[in-house]
Amino acid sequence: MIAKIGSGKSTAGLIRYLFDTKKAKDHTDPHLVASWDGFAPDPGRADGFDATKKRLVADLDLRVKQARRLGRAPERHVWHCSVRAAPGDRHLTDAEWADIARRVVAATGIAPQGDPDGCRWVAVRHADDHIHIAATKVRGDLRTARHWNDYLTADKELAAIEKEYGLKQVVRGDRTAAKRPTRAETEKARRVGKTQTSRERLRTTVRQLVSIATSPEEFLHLLDGVEGIVVNVQHFPSGDVRGYKVAVEGDTNAAGEPVWFSGAKLAPDLSYPKIRERLTATGAAPVTEPGCRRRPNPWHQATAAVERIPHHLHHGDDAAAQAHIGAFGEAIDILPLLAPSHLRPHLQQAAVAFERATRSRIRAQQDQARALRGAVRALRTAPVTSDGSGLAMFLDIAVLIVIATARWHQARRHNQQVAAAHQTLAHLQTAYRQAAAGPLAALAQRQPPARAMERHAQRILVILPDHAQQVLDDPAWPALAAVLTEAENAGHDPEQLLQHAARQRTLDDARSTARTLTWRVQRLAARQAPSARARAAQARTRVAARPAQPGQTPSSPSQPGLAAPARHR
Repeated sequence: MIAKIGSGKSTAGLIRYLFDTKKAKDHTDPHLVASWDGFAPDPGRADGFDATKKRLVADLDLRVKQARRLGRAPERHVWHCSVRAAPGDRHLTDAEWADIARRVVAATGIAPQGDPDGCRWVAVRHADDHIHIAATKVRGDLRTARHWNDYLTADKELAAIEKEYGLKQVVRGDRTAAKRPTRAETEKARRVGKTQTSRERLRTTVRQLVSIATSPEEFLHLLDGVEGIVVNVQHFPSGDVRGYKVAVEGDTNAAGEPVWFSGAKLAPDLSYPKIRERLTATGAAPVTEPGCRRRPNPWHQATAAVERIPHHLHHGDDAAAQAHIGAFGEAIDILPLLAPSHLRPHLQQAAVAFERATRSRIRAQQDQARALRGAVRALRTAPVTSDGSGLAMFLDIAVLIVIATARWHQARRHNQQVAAAHQTLAHLQTAYRQAAAGPLAALAQRQPPARAMERHAQRILVILPDHAQQVLDDPAWPALAAVLTEAENAGHDPEQLLQHAARQRTLDDARSTARTLTWRVQRLAARQAPSARARAAQARTRVAARPAQPGQTPSSPSQPGLAAPARHR
């Protein structure tokens, strides 16, 4: 069940709407199911409809008029709450709706249980799946009702009602969601042939610019350069930036003025102070290490940075984990700007869905995600290459991060964030399948000879005994064998690469172990291969670390059964 609460100035106007059956076609058989004393006049069941309706309005407004004579009546004295059942819920009787209405007005402070001075109210049912509660806010002692946080208290009571009545338990939020477009905004967009409202378009644009900007100044500069968007930056008397507001060019109100949206109206984390906090905690883009012969691939570095997020979720505090989830959301926001056109729709839908999962009541410690944000910003100069392997590699790990994020939120009962992560997952998996098809097919065409395939298979059996059969049966096995062969030809040790790839993160939740290993090995093989001296040192280290077999000495001498002589320097 969901409650929607508002206030107004006209009791007569609200009652007229609730009992109207001409303009509102979905209003069928409007009638009272409950009232403050159980004896309120019911226009829906009386012979004289208009006269009864006037008597009902007069009864509801009685205390308001008394308080107004004393100058104590609130300006917006009408309290209006609609309570709607979830789709698929069973049909509730009038008696059940009456009980729900009494519990809601008691929980919100409109008419506390056992309080003889509670406000006057009525519950009107004019459809099968919902009721409307109309009340006046003046109590019997002529004081104004205390109904602060009425939405939260009503929502909490409805959650208990759902369990007791056996109804669908609706996913509830924590008041950190971005404001949805109003009905007027939606209708306005439809009239002009737009699929998005101005609010939604501006929110998407601002989030994408935040994901690529490296400083607050650059963010405002990029925003000012977006075609079709008008920007107004406000300053303090000192000259420092106080905030910003944006409007879609051509979107005006009745007075012909632009319809402005401040950052906070777009989303809680898009206010200028929040953006400044995030961007001042952004690390510099990774640079090539001294002595490195090749420039690191930004897609590889971003993938490696994102792959460490589960560690922060499982072992860090909540503030650091929230920061990494937010930074990962910026990585999802940037993908539609870089990906090929055929992948953009799914990636854009994933970004819109995951936006809800990036915020919670936990305040993020932004400086903890400095390295991740720096790696994400480096992607803006790295468009997707023709083979698309970098994007496919990133999306493969992104799917696992979304799963880990959903589990983190679920453990903290962030229900809306969990639902958003699950929606994101569906879009990301579709985008990954499309992005990985080409690169994996190209790698499979470079499948090595049978003898090399057999060598790699033996390595898989030894290094990954728990996943070996799954890998060898996977359609991506030829692609994995190809990258192992190419790495070996480049001077890498395939066994070491496989061991390192398996140690990076668990493979238990990978949808395709072979594909995940393919991307990890390819990323590791992109590094400079060790020299001959380094490989010899690694071989000696492995021999020294290998445990002695029963009956043998730790060192293997030239003649079996003899201990090697001591060596002195």
